[in-house]
Amino acid sequence: MQDQKKTALVCGAGGFIGGHLVKRLKREGFWVRGVDLKFNEHAATEADDFVIGDLRDQQIVRDVVDRRFDEVYQLAADMGGAGYIFTGENDADIMHNSATINLNVLDACYKRNIKRVFYSSSACMYPEHNQLDPDNPNCSEDSAYPANPDSEYGWEKLFSERLYLAYNRNYGMQNRIARYHNIFGPEGTWDGGKEKAPAAMCRKVVKAAEGGKIEVWGDGMQTRSFLYVDECVEGTIRLLRSEFQGPVNIGSEEMVTINGLAQMVIAVSGKKVGIENVPGPLGVRGRNSDNRLIKEKLGWAPSQSLREGIERTYAWIEREILRQCGQHGVAE
Repeated sequence: MQDQKKTALVCGAGGFIGGHLVKRLKREGFWVRGVDLKFNEHAATEADDFVIGDLRDQQIVRDVVDRRFDEVYQLAADMGGAGYIFTGENDADIMHNSATINLNVLDACYKRNIKRVFYSSSACMYPEHNQLDPDNPNCSEDSAYPANPDSEYGWEKLFSERLYLAYNRNYGMQNRIARYHNIFGPEGTWDGGKEKAPAAMCRKVVKAAEGGKIEVWGDGMQTRSFLYVDECVEGTIRLLRSEFQGPVNIGSEEMVTINGLAQMVIAVSGKKVGIENVPGPLGVRGRNSDNRLIKEKLGWAPSQSLREGIERTYAWIEREILRQCGQHGVAE
């Protein structure tokens, strides 16, 4: 049966986006192999074959890439939210782990004559100097150089973009590169320090007492855009199957302040909760996806509203927290 189906490999399948991507590929009829350090903590994998393995290990990568796959998606990375990326305490691990994974996976695919690999880069690779004005950030794809990412995470992403493009030029590969902008949704990390802002806000509001306050890092006027995971998966698949190599943004153009995001989550909850701005890691002052290029090259761009995605995500995190509490109420 496997030989009659198209095959896909998802590196990072135990992660948030990877888990959703596996589900989508299975709905399309693919035979899917997933690989990660761990299974997804929030949902059972739908992969036909799931390998628990460390992609920093060349032998494990060779064992995983043991054939030609029709589609390969390389999402595996050492990453997290602002509380992980921007403290400076994890920089060596972030750079070493992610770069090693990309070097291993890309070379193994080349040696199996796999022509096309999708690589998930990040908006964190954009220059800090173009993101100082929270109301007018510049994240057009051609603004990447002169390079000046605001974190070592961003520098590694930029290096790996160039790595995939070099394999295109030198070895005739047709790799595809997208720069993700703050992907969120159900079945993602929502506590422990690696969660992104929407999940953190949802957790804080769920746990907040009526009439209480939640903490928001900084003055809350820093801006971002957030993309619901289903739209991210759609854009990812469209890009890999297109004739455009990228890099291209996959993100929402609906920019919001972080305080505005918190207020949206509070509104969705129906609770009376206030906001207290406190010191914390922030990243750049402003960031928003610029979708002109993806519209031009793919004839498509994300369109779902932030509010709709927050409603789904809040409901899922609320259920998770209540489940953890044994249905005895909300933990304080």
